[in-house]
Amino acid sequence: MNGEDTQSTLYKEFGMKRTQLIKHLITHGAFLLREGSGHSIYQLGRNKTQVPRHSEIVDELARKICKDLGIPFVR
Repeated sequence: MNGEDTQSTLYKEFGMKRTQLIKHLITHGAFLLREGSGHSIYQLGRNKTQVPRHSEIVDELARKICKDLGIPFVR
């Protein structure tokens, strides 16, 4: 097994679906501010963050997105 296979396997095990993250953000009051070329910009209060347009988002990035908006991260 080469390094690429291992990396993609780990990515799938430790990531979450973009739609799942967006539902979590909206549930906590965030809203879509605008669409960028490769990201969607969400806002909650005065806080803004970017959500990339990937089907899977690694947990570390999802945690950072939630932290930017002041939302608890739930896996």
